[in-house]
Amino acid sequence: MLDDFGPCARVDKAHATLLVPLVQTASTLPAVLFSLVSGVLADIFNRQRLLLAVLAGMTVTGAALTALTIAGRMPPALLLTFTFVLGTGTIVATPAYQALVPELVPRQQIPAAAALNSISVNTARAIGPAIAGLLVARVGVSAVFAVNAASFAVYAAVVAVHPRLGHEPELPERFLPALRSGGRYVRHAPVVRRILLRAVLFLVPASALWALLPLIATRRLGLGSGGYGLLLASLGIGSILGALVLSWVREKLSPNALVVVATLVYAGALVGAVFSRTLGLTIVLLLPMGMAWVAFLSNANAAIQLTLPGWVRARGLSAYQMVLFGGQAAGAVLWGIVAGAAGLERGLLIAAGVMAAGALTVRRWPLHDIAGLDRSVVRWPEPQLTLDIDPGAGPILVRVSYTVPADKEQEFLEAMGDLRLSRERTGATHWDLYRGADSPHAFMELFTVPSWEEHLRQHRERVTGADDQFRDAAARLSDPLPLVEHYVAAAVPETP
Repeated sequence: MLDDFGPCARVDKAHATLLVPLVQTASTLPAVLFSLVSGVLADIFNRQRLLLAVLAGMTVTGAALTALTIAGRMPPALLLTFTFVLGTGTIVATPAYQALVPELVPRQQIPAAAALNSISVNTARAIGPAIAGLLVARVGVSAVFAVNAASFAVYAAVVAVHPRLGHEPELPERFLPALRSGGRYVRHAPVVRRILLRAVLFLVPASALWALLPLIATRRLGLGSGGYGLLLASLGIGSILGALVLSWVREKLSPNALVVVATLVYAGALVGAVFSRTLGLTIVLLLPMGMAWVAFLSNANAAIQLTLPGWVRARGLSAYQMVLFGGQAAGAVLWGIVAGAAGLERGLLIAAGVMAAGALTVRRWPLHDIAGLDRSVVRWPEPQLTLDIDPGAGPILVRVSYTVPADKEQEFLEAMGDLRLSRERTGATHWDLYRGADSPHAFMELFTVPSWEEHLRQHRERVTGADDQFRDAAARLSDPLPLVEHYVAAAVPETP
């Protein structure tokens, strides 16, 4: 609501053209600054209590914004500050909220839950500006802020009384190690990286419409703010329709086919909107664009929810959130520059061409198949040591010795490629495989973990069923079974 209505309407028109973009910046900047931080917080703290704390802060902020607006003490700088604070609260709350979805619904219903979430978001986008406009006209700007603050309070009440929330992390991580381990997971998870790549290839060109829609409304169609709101509502309604039929579409199309269809539909409708000269035709074209938008994003959101294991789910979602907001923000700047240099029509046509080209890359960079991905937690037996090691001691070197017959060597090396990524996702900072120069059938796997505590986390909470399968695939090729040894860094005194 802050984006469309607020005390900025009361400042003189000379400053309005500057203030409105600054409000947009203040609301989206937290996504770039705090997305990764919010994911870490949601993984290392009780998510219910984190949500309650954030929502309480947003309620107080909204109430203060309302009171100061009623009192007529809302200068532009203070408005931007409140907008930034509320944007930060939204960014901190989102990964915690989304990470709870797999705990609330069965795994097979996660795609439907993602579609339902899209319906709620786009319903708000479609009717929110209309409700806010009605309140501003009948009651005043402060009423919009009051309703906003009340919505935070209601949300907090629902979270507080929900019986299935509030699980404590078994082994809470410290902030910086958790931040590093989350980054390592995303970096060494091909499935997650591919989802993020596909999101970038869709979002950057698709953002041209959102960035240039005001110019389409004014320059192409001669509309005012009311007409622009109607165009936005059309996109919102299309998104709702897309979410409603998404389950049926998923039954007909594979995830990669859905990416191609959604991208080409969006690009084709964008080309049509470029040449449209009437409001009615433009609205008709915006409906399938809204459907394609929500189809792609719901598909990507469901895929990343199904892919991420519980211990790093919020951190992975925060990376997706950063790509989501960052891709749209970067795309808006890019297409604004292109439209300024080449013209509005050519800029939109270039964006549509880039989208179509992105659809063709599905053959080269498809989404990975996650249908059989086992994300259940597997607890490995803890190492039995004779040396008493402090949890913070490290780094820890793990040596695994294999003896592999010559006829199984190639299969073993392929299995070790999967195992390497598994080790690195779950905590290893360095990994190597050596073979014996004197004994060609001997192989030695070496990987380093920052601390003993981190290695215990590998055994207790970070290994999934899929990771266990990678380890077993390599181990069964060794005869005898692999021998595992652990080494802790030894302090060597300096030579005088």
